[in-house]
Amino acid sequence: MLLIAGQATAMDGWGPTAEALSRYHRVIRFDHRGIGASGDGDAGRYSTRLLAADAAAVLDAANVDAAHVYGHSMGGRIAQWLAIDHPHRVRALILAATSGGKLSRAGPTQAAMEALVSGDAARLEPLFFDPEWALNHPDAVRTFFNSRASAWAKARHFRASRDHDAWGELGSIQSPTLILHGTDDALTPLPNAVELHRHIRRSTLVKVPGAGHGLHLDHPETIEWIRQFIAAKAPR
Repeated sequence: MLLIAGQATAMDGWGPTAEALSRYHRVIRFDHRGIGASGDGDAGRYSTRLLAADAAAVLDAANVDAAHVYGHSMGGRIAQWLAIDHPHRVRALILAATSGGKLSRAGPTQAAMEALVSGDAARLEPLFFDPEWALNHPDAVRTFFNSRASAWAKARHFRASRDHDAWGELGSIQSPTLILHGTDDALTPLPNAVELHRHIRRSTLVKVPGAGHGLHLDHPETIEWIRQFIAAKAPR
């Protein structure tokens, strides 16, 4: 299973989710260009579609012909292009807290956008995680919000995510697709997931009650749902 992290988030940000998934799959993680241990690379390659080409290169390096692909937030945008441009590489597609692009009518709330731009973990944490979960998992929260990235790279990640627009091509996705979305996601409101479900023919939408933008971490029950989905829709 290839895990694709969100905007300006390192591979370590998958934390306990990656550990749990590794009990059932060979898990492959990587740092996007400009993040963590990866170099900045060419400034012209910071788009979700070109970042998807990076993800395909990671599969090549791991000698993997095809994988289940799980993308969170901007990682979900990248995963969409991977499924569109490299359909034979994606066995099952899992999209969490993401959108088909900038044409969505349901953008982040003003307060959420201001928190995102600020980069202040204290302001962002309530938008991502359940308070009790965050209190009980301080290391996972700290790791998630403290990825190594320059201001230069963060700006390009923000632009890549903002400019993503796959709406016109989502209908070509052939992989069985599970869409996971929190009902209380202020950064990517729920209507985005509803639209994704309408555009991707072989998709299943699961609305997670009360979840925010970080449901891939603070709602571990989603791991079992992913297992069940793969078993039913993309068995080995």
